[in-house]
Amino acid sequence: MVAVGVALHSANVYIASAALPSVAADIGGLSLYAWATTVFVFAAVLGSTAVATVLGRAGMRRAYRLAIGSVGVGTVIAALAPAMPVLLAGRFVQGLGGGLLFALAYSLVRLMLDRALWPYAMSLISAMWGVGTFAGPALGGTFAELGAWRLAFWTLVPVTLVFALWGGARLPRDGGRQRRPAPPPLAGVGLLGVSVLVLSAASVSARPLVNVGGIAAAALLFALWLAHERRTARRLLPAATFAPDGRLRWLYVAMALLMLAIAPEVFIAYFGQELQGLSPLAAGYLGTALAFGWSAASLATGGSARRGLLLFGSPLVTATGLLLLVPVGPLHHGGAAVIAAIALGYALVGWGVGTAWPQLVTGVLSTVPAGEQELAGVSITTIQLAATAAGAAIGGAIVNLAGFTDPGGVAGAHSAARALYLATLAVPPLVLAALAVQRRRARAAERRERAAGGRGAEAAA
Repeated sequence: MVAVGVALHSANVYIASAALPSVAADIGGLSLYAWATTVFVFAAVLGSTAVATVLGRAGMRRAYRLAIGSVGVGTVIAALAPAMPVLLAGRFVQGLGGGLLFALAYSLVRLMLDRALWPYAMSLISAMWGVGTFAGPALGGTFAELGAWRLAFWTLVPVTLVFALWGGARLPRDGGRQRRPAPPPLAGVGLLGVSVLVLSAASVSARPLVNVGGIAAAALLFALWLAHERRTARRLLPAATFAPDGRLRWLYVAMALLMLAIAPEVFIAYFGQELQGLSPLAAGYLGTALAFGWSAASLATGGSARRGLLLFGSPLVTATGLLLLVPVGPLHHGGAAVIAAIALGYALVGWGVGTAWPQLVTGVLSTVPAGEQELAGVSITTIQLAATAAGAAIGGAIVNLAGFTDPGGVAGAHSAARALYLATLAVPPLVLAALAVQRRRARAAERRERAAGGRGAEAAA
């Protein structure tokens, strides 16, 4: 049931990605293209941060049903949308339920499985994106190609009903319930959420001054959020994040940077249709190459003992994929070799991220003290979703500045794709730097702990 929830959430992501070019052509709102992802992911952040409160008050079964029911309501709104702002409202409700489902997955793993099984469970959760990867584009792309994109959303409604009724019954009624659950950290959620929304609002403009101002304002709000997290008792991140050794802090930095590396994913279907002349279905499946690489790498490497090698090799694989996309991604050419090269580039990007992600998640859960394990599970989702929303917003700013809407068409798509791929190339070196700092600080902390243990043994003797 945990895996199904994650698969449903990922299907919603890819249905919209495959159908969105047809949606924009039907109801307008091309300048808000990236917002369909940003709003969804922003709402998912809100849902994920409420999981501890919802789970504590409602228990596993009711929390699961609330989450999957929200996905169903949002899907109905999106299916009925007469204009892009209404579609965005539906995506918001979908994201709210999806974020709760996604965060519940990590919480339920912690509550229901032995610690030794956590790496395998995290790999399975990560691999479940592969289910949505194939189901989402099949639905979104097929119905968009038939001129009936709304049916792609309608097909998910019965699924949400079935799993809300039958699936919820498979979970313990009172599992995870607490007598006095902590209230959600509203102040922290507000500061983090507003910073993402400010960045997203600025990304719609094609004026550099507006983009720079939005980035500066978002950075200021993000700094205020970090300062708030450091001193408050109701936080989104574990207190260990702000420990002097910084081990956990740099793990989060690496996670966030990896999410920025997949920012081009938002525009795969649009570039595929506009530049390579693909049908909505084919363009939708081209967009699954990244998620396929992520899922395959998670399954192949999730239980490996060579954590350090995997971590430091993963950004190099991602960089190789981006280097391939820079020359071939912007080509206005639909030949088989070009399509295969683009798919390979995205698959390599996904493989790099999928190799590192289970290792980073396990590292976070292993670093955090026992008393903060529940918050650590929520924080992983918060970092992932907030960074994804920020990446979509930054990507939207880059493509709008590069001509995505003005001049638009093939010329705009070409210049936008080239600018986006080039900008993303800066991310893998930053990931490597963050991992290097984290590894150095972790080893220093281990040496201090061994030295302290030796002194304690001598004192006892």
